[in-house]
Amino acid sequence: MGNHFHLLVKMLPEDNFSDDEIMERLKRFYGGTRDFSEQQLPFFRSKLASFSELVRDIKVNFARFYNRQHHRRGYFWGDRYKSVIVDKGETLVNCLAYIDLNPIRAGLVKRPEDYRWSAIGYHLQTDNQDGFLSTDFGLVEFNAGDEKERIRLYREYLYEAGALERADKGGRSGVIDSNAVESEREKGFEITRADRLRYRTRYFTDSAVIGSKAFVLENFQRFRHLLKAKKDRKPVAIKGLSGVYSLRRLGELG
Repeated sequence: MGNHFHLLVKMLPEDNFSDDEIMERLKRFYGGTRDFSEQQLPFFRSKLASFSELVRDIKVNFARFYNRQHHRRGYFWGDRYKSVIVDKGETLVNCLAYIDLNPIRAGLVKRPEDYRWSAIGYHLQTDNQDGFLSTDFGLVEFNAGDEKERIRLYREYLYEAGALERADKGGRSGVIDSNAVESEREKGFEITRADRLRYRTRYFTDSAVIGSKAFVLENFQRFRHLLKAKKDRKPVAIKGLSGVYSLRRLGELG
């Protein structure tokens, strides 16, 4: 997936957004650096309800960011986006599983949760920080209980689907290693404390500073003059590690 990405999103109609909500979103997006008038609200209301505008914002802004970071020019993404309307329930579960198994098909990881840029990876590696992703998983229609149970059931479906799926025409078995599938079956596809800790360890390689809140703040101030950081950065608490905070890579703090 070096030149494309997959999104499964629920788009809301224009009348779902009040004037106050639009103004709040604009304030959060632009950081309060711009003023907007009531005459602009219809435009932004339409924009919020447009899938093509969502994809355009993601692709254009990320391409600009990446080109600037790597001193390059030109196109970044492989092709124009394609969209499919997906039903709820079983269809939604299958679609989400297809997306979450993609990093394994591409040979990037061995287990779905190991890929940090996927939904299931974000759920386990950050404990769905800030409630960023839906915990529906297409299972609400089946009265699948609370959030924890839906995650367990979705992981069961994901691993079992990965165990059956053919990775190529040569007849190789599932895209997920059979030993990994069997290990999860033995645990009932529950997420254990050991699992949580294992995925928390990514902070020790992906963070710029990690430690107590005071330690992180002290070191940010220490390097701030070199980074020319315009804004203060707040340490992020690492869920699952009590009293431990992190700050992202120093090179990204400007």
